[in-house]
Amino acid sequence: MNRNKHFWWVSLMITVVMLTTAACSSSGSNSSAANYPEKPFTIVAPSGAGGGLDLTARSLSKSLANTKLVEQPILVENRPGGGQAVGLADYITKDKKDPYKLFLPSAPILINHYKKEGTSAYSHKDLTPLAQLTKDYGAIAVPVDSKYKDLPSLIADLKTNPDSVILAGGSAPGSQDHLIAMLPAYKAGVDPKTIKFISYDGGGEALTALLGGTANVLASDISGLSEYMEAGQVRVLGISAPERLPGEFKDIPTYKEQGIDAEFVIWRGLFGPKDMDANHVKYWEEKIKQLSATEEWKKELEANGWEDGYKNSADFAAFLGEQEKLIQEILKSLDMLK
Repeated sequence: MNRNKHFWWVSLMITVVMLTTAACSSSGSNSSAANYPEKPFTIVAPSGAGGGLDLTARSLSKSLANTKLVEQPILVENRPGGGQAVGLADYITKDKKDPYKLFLPSAPILINHYKKEGTSAYSHKDLTPLAQLTKDYGAIAVPVDSKYKDLPSLIADLKTNPDSVILAGGSAPGSQDHLIAMLPAYKAGVDPKTIKFISYDGGGEALTALLGGTANVLASDISGLSEYMEAGQVRVLGISAPERLPGEFKDIPTYKEQGIDAEFVIWRGLFGPKDMDANHVKYWEEKIKQLSATEEWKKELEANGWEDGYKNSADFAAFLGEQEKLIQEILKSLDMLK
């Protein structure tokens, strides 16, 4: 074989090998996407065992298994600390390429990123929103024998005599309970910096302070007040929902009904890595949508006092952008924005 023919033959073989390799690579990639999931999942809950996020992650895992919507096992891993900041940082730095590791946080991942003394360099923008799962709402409550019968009477005192009102919450200044308390006051024209807010280590301690007379008003989530309403211990003056809630909460007026243009959703949602494959995002969108229509999931929501908050990836991302602006606005009014 002369040199020219030899060169032509070698070139042909190299081309064939390259095309075959590319085809195999493409086929392997498509196969991987088509076969997803091929192994167990882990949902990272950035809270301790027994906390709200842990409970949500375990309810989700159990419901997906019981309905057989996801046949691969779903494990739950707890990474508590820093108001979700520790779990978020670990997830982003250690699991950023793994589509089998998911993350289940709530609003503090936005709050901790934007407040001055925030402990997080990351936010929802470093993740891929897959679906919003549940929603809850903020509530302003008082002891049942309080002189305050509605939100406007409380706001009037906060305007004219803020020193007479002590407000309690189960988290630190600048965190979720604090913002729930400050939002209606700020929107009603009260300077939030004049309000006496005492933070407690959890909603239980804050509620004890309210019932014991150490505080006059409590900021909390409405689902956590259900049993105390039923026992006749607290009166809820208003909720941060866009409209009245059904069932046991049907008689509680919203902020908006009482002339205060404010609402705040306490959400919990499922996220994946920032650069998650579009096919994997679609998989979880569809699974969560299907789950939200099942009796299994509806029973879980009812048992835990949660509202169905399903949003697909795009709608959830748009909502997070809106809440991000609201959180920045409230933090700025408190001189707590970075």
